[in-house]
Amino acid sequence: MRIGILQCGEIPEALIPEHGGMADMIRRLVPPGHEAVPHDVTTGRMPESPTACDAWLITGSAAGVYDDLPWIAPLKDFLVAARGRAKLVGICFGHQILAEALGGRVVKSDKGWGIGLHRYDVTAGAAWMDGPAPIRIAASHQDQVVAPPPGARVCLASDFTPFAGLDHGDAISFQCHPEFTPEFSIALLEGRREMHGAAGEAAMESLRRPDDAARMRAWIARFLEG
Repeated sequence: MRIGILQCGEIPEALIPEHGGMADMIRRLVPPGHEAVPHDVTTGRMPESPTACDAWLITGSAAGVYDDLPWIAPLKDFLVAARGRAKLVGICFGHQILAEALGGRVVKSDKGWGIGLHRYDVTAGAAWMDGPAPIRIAASHQDQVVAPPPGARVCLASDFTPFAGLDHGDAISFQCHPEFTPEFSIALLEGRREMHGAAGEAAMESLRRPDDAARMRAWIARFLEG
């Protein structure tokens, strides 16, 4: 299987030497034995064809789906064209822009930042999942999906993020970050101590507890290979 990575941004430059870049981290979601093909969509140039890969992973980004950036609209158009022709998996910003492209709505949430280790309830099962137990994954976002696209099933939810996971049938997406290591998540927050204050300290402490990132990566692998 050939899996394209639609890279929508980059992590802070100072963290790249130790943790790798955005494309390196998202490769953790590519099942072993499959080819990963990175494509930086922030250049404004989309892949030549939606069928150039069997599936597309859409990464996180510091951008918002509502930002006036020249690559946002072409990416939405590409995702619409790719749906039904390749499998789609969205992560954080990828979750948001996939929802917007398919008819949902995303805003900068008045709840503020979602940071640290978040617990999500499984609200709808699927063949690629492994049961109804809640899942705990690192989060880092201000924006949220506030209206899912027509026909999307909400598969993960929390009080803070009611639409944390969406199942579109031939596409899935998650607000959290199963590609992040705890070490990276903590380093990211350490660089934002002034921004987050006491909430950031509590979030860093939460990230020292066990997470379920491996479990979610297995979900994604089963979806891609199923």
